[in-house]
Amino acid sequence: MVKKLYKLFMLGLITFSVAQYAIAQEKSEKSTADEITTKLTTPDNNALYTDKAKYTFEVINTTNTQQVGKVSYQVFTETGEKLNADSVKVKINKKSSEKYSFEIPQSKPGFYKISFMVNVTDYDDTTRRVFGIRPEEIRSIYKKPADFDSFWQATKDELAKVAPNFRVTSMPKLDTKTRKVYLIEMQSLDNMTIRGWMTIPITKNKHRKFAVWLNLPGYQADLKPVLTDDEDLAIISLNVRGQGNSRGPINTPREEYIFYHIENKNKYVMRGAIMDCIRCIDFIFTRQDLNHDKIFATGGSMGGFLTIATAALDKRVTICSAQNPIFGDIRNLVNEVVWPVDYIKRYVAVKPGLTFDKVLNNLDYFDTKNFAANITCPMLMAIGLLDPLIPPNNEYAVYNNMTGQKRIMVFKDLGHEVNGVFGTLEAKWMQDAFALF
Repeated sequence: MVKKLYKLFMLGLITFSVAQYAIAQEKSEKSTADEITTKLTTPDNNALYTDKAKYTFEVINTTNTQQVGKVSYQVFTETGEKLNADSVKVKINKKSSEKYSFEIPQSKPGFYKISFMVNVTDYDDTTRRVFGIRPEEIRSIYKKPADFDSFWQATKDELAKVAPNFRVTSMPKLDTKTRKVYLIEMQSLDNMTIRGWMTIPITKNKHRKFAVWLNLPGYQADLKPVLTDDEDLAIISLNVRGQGNSRGPINTPREEYIFYHIENKNKYVMRGAIMDCIRCIDFIFTRQDLNHDKIFATGGSMGGFLTIATAALDKRVTICSAQNPIFGDIRNLVNEVVWPVDYIKRYVAVKPGLTFDKVLNNLDYFDTKNFAANITCPMLMAIGLLDPLIPPNNEYAVYNNMTGQKRIMVFKDLGHEVNGVFGTLEAKWMQDAFALF
């Protein structure tokens, strides 16, 4: 079971792996040449500390020339404010290496950017990382709107008035030896047609009920049917409005989707997208071949955002997993990230009468930290400390608002991504939760 799901997770990394192989080959061919390299290590696998971050910076000199210069570091806040720095003079003999240990004191909880520089006779380089100090203490300074819960209850009530008109179409040309493929369609908020894919294991047991793995899409993703030989799971890939095979009334250029009707919280695209996910839960509950007590919602990036929002608003989700969820502590993203903040500012600039403050007031209703406190099902989360879209300070503001059973995986050297370790853990976690042995 776990190996099968891990293979699914890794499908998206195949192209990456080929590219990495080519790079590795090139590096291997150069390895015999004289060069200077660096290696940065930290005693904590997650780069999380209580008061002092610790690093060892190694400079390796395989040349026949003695290298003289300095090794230094600089620490910055997430917004780029310089905090402190230090340096040491270095002399590295030919065909040798030297290690330099640093302790970086920080007393305030949060995440900090750090740059290590080496400047010697024949080489200059910078290595950038992020470390955290007592991240469990991070809290957003921004409150959720007083009518946050009533806003979303009214939105769900509005969805309930829309006749779902569920349609399931068999797609035999897409079937495999082990799975049947179906196109699924339904009417969601604003009577918009939403589509996705469902694949179900082929079985002779007509009374079999399958646990459900619900894939929620990343930004402007076009999810396809997931095909595997797994015997325990029905897999649904949902394309929310304006994405994949659910494009139609909403069919924006990629960069414009994020601010579609952002000036009005009652018309903002994410309001409808969240309701599309809840409508898909409605669909699951109409199916006698699906186990309504075993629904696993998961997604990365925008899919992580949708997962958190859906689990918060719909208690029928059994367990959920969010990787690098966007829209966390939105007001603290200002001056920290280019996307989506700068894109939204550009939109505001060409809309007469619209202000960025009004947009922020609307986005408070879509902030994952405000949804997080309402999640009651077990939650798994994963983040990369080098994420340029949603920094770890923001992610922990979301995570620390969760009060139920939860776990977070931190990847200190990754950006807006996770790796195969998380894919394996996620699959095993679901297997244990659903007793799929």
